Amino acid sequence: MLFLLSQDITDLYVWVDDTLPKRFIEEQRGRPLLMSDAEIVTVLVWNILLLKHKTWKDLHRFLMKYHIGDFPHLPKYSAFVLACHRAALPSLRLLQCLLNTEAPIKILDGTMLPVCKHKRADDHKVSKGIAAFGKNHQGWHFGFKLHTSVDRNGLLCAIAFTPANVHEKHLVPHLVGNATKIAVADLSYGGKELRERIWNTKGTFILTPAFPGQKQKIVAPWQHLLLAERSKIESVFDYLKEHLHLVTSFPRSVFGYLAHYAMVLLGYQVLKLAMN
Repeated sequence: MLFLLSQDITDLYVWVDDTLPKRFIEEQRGRPLLMSDAEIVTVLVWNILLLKHKTWKDLHRFLMKYHIGDFPHLPKYSAFVLACHRAALPSLRLLQCLLNTEAPIKILDGTMLPVCKHKRADDHKVSKGIAAFGKNHQGWHFGFKLHTSVDRNGLLCAIAFTPANVHEKHLVPHLVGNATKIAVADLSYGGKELRERIWNTKGTFILTPAFPGQKQKIVAPWQHLLLAERSKIESVFDYLKEHLHLVTSFPRSVFGYLAHYAMVLLGYQVLKLAMN
C-alpha cells in the first residue's frame, strides 16, 4: 500500500515538472496562466492518489482550504475547470512516458465507459455525435470504450479511447506495439484473419482460449499459465472503475471527459510504479 502525507505534494510536483516533456510546453500568449501545466497535473494526480474527490468542485474547495499555501495563485472555480481541461494533453503525454511499451507479454482487453444511464442516452447532449451505443456481455451501453494492454504486473502498456461501438480487433496493432511477442486475450481477438495479420506484421502471437464447441486444441503448459493470467486486466478495470471512479457522468464537455480519463489513468500508473 502507498502511504502519502500532505507535504509529499511538493515532491510529486518536482517529479511531474522534471518528467513532463519540455518540448510539449509551448510559449504562452496573452495573459499569463495562474497555474502551470505541471501544477495542474500535480493537483489532479494528487487527487487520485490521496484525496479521492469525485468532482472538481469538491477538489477546488479542498485546495482553497488546505493547500492555498502550496498553490497561492489558485484561480476561481470556473478558471480552475478550464485549467483542468487544458491539462488533459499534458497528462496523456506524461502517461505516454510511463507506459511499459517494451513488455514482451501483454494482456489485451476493452471495457465500456458509459457517460449516462441507458434510459437517458437519447437526452444526453454533452457527448452527442462522439459517444455511441455499444454492447458487451453486460448489455447495451452509451458512451466510450477504453482499449488497453497491461503487462503481467498490471502496468499499463498502451491505451486507446473510441466510441463504444468500435470492436476490439481494430485496436490490436496499436495495443501490441512492436516489442510484444505474446498477446493474451479473450475470444473477441481470436479470429484467424486477425491472428495471421498480427503475426505477419508485428511478429506477435495472439493467445486466446479455445472456441466453445472446439473439439481439439493442443495447449502447452506455458499457454495454460498465461491464459490463467487473463483475469489480471479485469482486475485493473475493476480498480479503475470501483476505486478510482473512471466511469463518470459529471463532466459537462467532451474536454471534461478526456481530462477525467487522463487524470485517472495517469494516477493509476503512478500508483502502480510506486508500489512495484
